[in-house]
Amino acid sequence: MRKDQIKLVFTGNMGAGKTTAIASISEIPVINTDVLMSSGASADKERTTVAMDYGELTLGSGEKLFLYGTPGQQRFDYMWQILIQGGLGLIILIDNSGDDPIGDLARYLDSFHDFIQETGAVIGVTHTDDAPRPDLQMYYHYLQERGLQLPVFPIDARSRESVVMLIQALLAILEYG
Repeated sequence: MRKDQIKLVFTGNMGAGKTTAIASISEIPVINTDVLMSSGASADKERTTVAMDYGELTLGSGEKLFLYGTPGQQRFDYMWQILIQGGLGLIILIDNSGDDPIGDLARYLDSFHDFIQETGAVIGVTHTDDAPRPDLQMYYHYLQERGLQLPVFPIDARSRESVVMLIQALLAILEYG
């Protein structure tokens, strides 16, 4: 990958907004591998990503961001290690309205531990309007218990500004971290 090309990876639980976040900022139509959910799955979501999402964004400096989204379901976790290869950082999206958002965060911190240590990560918490608890302080407390200092932001994955803020925070960590 050329120096003016940056690969960033979005991960998080199913329904956290990875596909939506990438679509909200991509200059190209998002390439995705969404399929219809099988019967018995969540009634809130009709489709799910089984391999990846892909989008692109050009920064003002001319650098091109390649945006990859992982599948959220644990059964597709073999794709996670493939998608982070060559990646410069990780954006973790957590659905605050899920059954155990802190547990979800723990799973992604554990699964991507080595990658986060080598690069950097930021955390975006979605659906805080639907579920105000846990609040951001609870996330920070959990991270502190793990000895991690990662920024945590409440975001709306549909909002270009929210997603750009996450990317700017991650790029700052990568540059100055």
